[in-house]
Amino acid sequence: MDYREEYTRWLKSPALSESERAELEALKGKDEEIEYRFGAELEFGTAGMRGIIGMGTNMMNVYTVRRATQGLAEYVKTLGAAAMKRGVVISYDTRRQSDAFARAAAGVLAANGIAVWLFDDVHPVPMLSYAVRRLKTIAGIMITASHNPKEYNGYKVYGEDGAQMSPEATEVVVGFIGQIKDYFSVAEGAGSLIRKVPKSVDKSYYKKLTRLTLSPKAVKKEGKKLRLVYTPVHGSGFIPVTTILKKMGINVNVVAEQAVKDPEFSTVEVPNPEFKETLSLGISLAKKIDADVVFGTDPDADRLGVAVRNDRGDFIALTGNQVGILLLDYILTRLKEEGKLPANGVVVKSFVTTGMAQVICDAFEVSLVEVPVGFKFIGEKIKEYEADGSHTFLFGFEESCGYLRGTEGSRDKDAVVASLLFAEMVCYYTYKNQTVYGRLCEIYAKYGYVLDRNVSIKFEGLDAMKEMNAVVDSLKTRKVEKFDIYNVVAVRDYSASVRRLTDGTEEPLDIPKTNAVYYELETGGFICVRPSGTEPKLKIYYSVKAKDEGSAEKALEKLKSAFEKLINVV
Repeated sequence: MDYREEYTRWLKSPALSESERAELEALKGKDEEIEYRFGAELEFGTAGMRGIIGMGTNMMNVYTVRRATQGLAEYVKTLGAAAMKRGVVISYDTRRQSDAFARAAAGVLAANGIAVWLFDDVHPVPMLSYAVRRLKTIAGIMITASHNPKEYNGYKVYGEDGAQMSPEATEVVVGFIGQIKDYFSVAEGAGSLIRKVPKSVDKSYYKKLTRLTLSPKAVKKEGKKLRLVYTPVHGSGFIPVTTILKKMGINVNVVAEQAVKDPEFSTVEVPNPEFKETLSLGISLAKKIDADVVFGTDPDADRLGVAVRNDRGDFIALTGNQVGILLLDYILTRLKEEGKLPANGVVVKSFVTTGMAQVICDAFEVSLVEVPVGFKFIGEKIKEYEADGSHTFLFGFEESCGYLRGTEGSRDKDAVVASLLFAEMVCYYTYKNQTVYGRLCEIYAKYGYVLDRNVSIKFEGLDAMKEMNAVVDSLKTRKVEKFDIYNVVAVRDYSASVRRLTDGTEEPLDIPKTNAVYYELETGGFICVRPSGTEPKLKIYYSVKAKDEGSAEKALEKLKSAFEKLINVV
C-alpha cells in the first residue's frame, strides 16, 4: 500500500463528512503523520483491534469499524441461517465515539441479514459477555479501548460462550476482513433486525452474581457499617457496581465528579485503576469520611483497582497481584470453611502473574494452571473444563487487575464480581476483628514475601510492534546464566513452547504459543519480557522473593539494572 495514494483516495471519497474531510485536509504537508495513518492497516488480532481515533486505515474510525464488522458478518454467514438468526449482541463504553461505532457495527450486521441486539446505553465488558450467553447469540461486540488513554478506542469480539473469540475463529474473521480493499464499500442497514437488549438481561446478571456470595452473615452484620468509596472513573461501571453493592446491603460513597460520563476522562491522566494516581480523588474522599476501602474501575469495568488502609492508617494502593492473592486466599478459605471446596477445583492465572498463587493453591491442595497473557485464555480453560468435567473452575486472575470467580456471570474479567467479592471480604475480616491489610501481612508471613512489579517501555511509529518483537526475539538465542547475583535455572521460550534448563535439557510447555521470554531464578522469582498486544509497549515483569519488603526492593533494583543492560532499550 502506498500511503500517499491511499491518503489521496480517502481525501477524494464522497463518503466523507465535512468534518472528516477537514481532518484529512489538515494533514497536508505532514508526511510523517500521513504515513502513520495510511502506511498500515489497523491490526485485528485475538484481542480485536485497538487504536487512536482518527481518519486513516491505521486508525479507529467508522470506516475501519464497518470493515471489521463486515469481516465478522462474513464469518457468521458461513455458520448458516440459524447463526444469523441468533445474531450478535453489541455494547459500548463511555469513550469518544463508542456509541457511534456501536451503531455502525449494528447497521453493517443488519445489512447482511444478521440479527442484532444493541444495548441502549453504556454497559461494561462483563455484562456484554453475560448477554451473549443469556440471549444465546452467536457472537458479541464490545466497543472499548479498556484502560488506554482517551485518544484510543477499540473493538473486541466475543464467541458464543461469552469469552473473547478464539484464535481459530479470529483467523477466519481476519481473512474476510483482508478481502475488503475498499473501506467505503461497506453499507449499513436498519429496521427490525436491530433490537434493544431487554432490561431482563441486567436483572438476570445481578441475580446470578448474588449467588457468588461467600460470607452472607458477615455482610449482614458489617455491610451497613462499612465505609466504602467507589469511583467509576467516568466509565461504564457506575450503575452495575453500585447496584450489586447496594443489593448486598453495603453502603457506597461515590466520587461524584467521576460518576459522570466523560470521554475526556478529565479528572485523571489515564483511566487505569492500576495506578494509585487514578484513585487519588477516591482516596481524598475516603480520608474525609474516614472510609475503610477505595474501589476504582476502568472505562469498560473489567479491571478493579483497590486502596486500603495499612497498619498506620494510611491508604496504600494494592497491586493487581496483591488484590489477586487476597481474593484467592479468601475464596479458598471460605470454600474450605464451608466444606464446599471441590476435590477437582482449579485456579487459572497468566504466567506473568505472581508466583504466590502457586504456594497458596498448594496449601489448599487446589490445582493451578498457567495460560498466556489475555483473559481469553482463561475463558478457553473454563470452556474446556465445562466440556470434559475434569475440573471445577474456582477463580481466574491476571496481574493487570483482572479477576473472575465462578461461571455464573461473565466469561471475561469482571470488576463487578471483583467489587462484590472484595467488599464482602472486608466485611468478613471486620467480622473476625481483622483488616484486609492485616490478612495480607499474614499471607506474606506464612508463605514468604514476594515483590511483583512490571515496567513498560513505550515504542512509537509504524514499526513499533516489529521492533518490540525483535527485542524479545534477540533474547531467545542469548545464553544468560545470571542477573547480578541471581542465578537463572531455566529459560522459557513461549514462542516455541519450550523450557530450557541450564544444562541444555529441553522440556515442552503445554501452553498456547505467544512471543515471550521468561527467566526462572534460583531464588524462586522470575523476569519475563513480552510485547503488549493492545498498545505499543514492551512489558517487563519482575518477581522477587525475599525475607521482607526492604530486601525485596533492593533485590529488584539489582535485577532491573542487570536486565536493562541486557536488552539495552531503556
